[in-house]
Amino acid sequence: MQLQRIFNHVTNYKPFIVKSTVWEEHAGTARIVVQMAARKNGRAVCSGCGRRAPGYDRLPQRQWDFVPLWQIAVVLAYSLRRVNCPDCGVKAERVPWAEGKQQQTREYRWFLARWAKRLSWSEVAEVFGTTWDTVYRSVRWVVQWGVVHRKLPDVTAIGVDEIQWKRGHHYLTLVYQIGGSSRRLLWVAQERTEKTLESFFDSLGDEILPSLRYVCSDMWQPYLKVIAQRAGQAVHVLDRYHIMAKLNKAIDKVRAEEAKRMQQDGYEPLLKHSRWCLLKRVQNLTARQAVKLKELLQYNLRTVRAWLLREQFQQFWEYQRPSWAGRFLDQWCANVMRSRLEPMKREARSLRQHRELLLNWFRAKGGISAGIVEGFNNKAKLTMRKAYGFRTYEGIETALYHQLGDLPEPKLTHEFC
Repeated sequence: MQLQRIFNHVTNYKPFIVKSTVWEEHAGTARIVVQMAARKNGRAVCSGCGRRAPGYDRLPQRQWDFVPLWQIAVVLAYSLRRVNCPDCGVKAERVPWAEGKQQQTREYRWFLARWAKRLSWSEVAEVFGTTWDTVYRSVRWVVQWGVVHRKLPDVTAIGVDEIQWKRGHHYLTLVYQIGGSSRRLLWVAQERTEKTLESFFDSLGDEILPSLRYVCSDMWQPYLKVIAQRAGQAVHVLDRYHIMAKLNKAIDKVRAEEAKRMQQDGYEPLLKHSRWCLLKRVQNLTARQAVKLKELLQYNLRTVRAWLLREQFQQFWEYQRPSWAGRFLDQWCANVMRSRLEPMKREARSLRQHRELLLNWFRAKGGISAGIVEGFNNKAKLTMRKAYGFRTYEGIETALYHQLGDLPEPKLTHEFC
């Protein structure tokens, strides 16, 4: 089978044909040059308006990178015609394999972008003999195409969360689709303010609000305020993971304060090496941690009392009806307020303040969880670690949409990877 026939099989460049293929070698590097030609009597297409127009003259020959064949570089060569368009004036013709002044074909860009999901951008550039900028521009072009062509027909539940992406207080607000036909990243923006989340509803609200039934988030006040204003028809669920994480932080603070005080008073360091046996679930403790916890429970320590309150609160999630769960929550908060454990009392006040949102967990029948959101957050952090961080917001936005956005792709004649 001739190379021209293979090339015509995997591409659809009508009304252009492969005129010839040439093997070139330079400085020990080989490549295949595919010479393209327009069909006879075919009129050029204006790159501005897309209308056919009479020819004007030809530009010097250009070359575009194509998908490598057997680890051999492949380039397309063609002399663009200039057209005399009655509306746009004299313009270079439009070709089906590239846009504007791009030096890579569309197929090559999709090829690089697909490999960039598996490897880091630097590794893709090294393996295929190109530059990091070329890979980045390819991924950015693919992401822009996917965002424009994606559809959001049945978004029934979303999860809102934030991650840190640079040293200092540099956060990203991320909104995920966690219910419906797919699970994916819907939107990302800088900072975690009210204005940030409002811009999400301004850009996608008309598409998702008609079908939106559930919203899951943590207790970050700017998120709560915007969600109440813009998605009031949806059931807003405060997730179990974030609530238990806050209780764990309160226990850890009680433990640190008590350990410091015991050391100052000259008591035996009972709380030394006890952090994780107090924070982990009982069923996940190692044998050594289980022994340490059993020893601690023999003492009347403030830390032990805080731990027992946290374990008692686990019963809250076992209720079936919001009314019974609400009674338990009220009684538990009352017990905490009498405990004289200030970190635990602070969390109890917060739970009282968000009582109705907590009970939405049962109204949603436990079917909406931030476990999916935390899984996406871990993938987002992995994307940043794989790239050793990003210097610009544009870079991380592109990478996150590419990895987590589940963006559509066009139907190509041949799947390259």
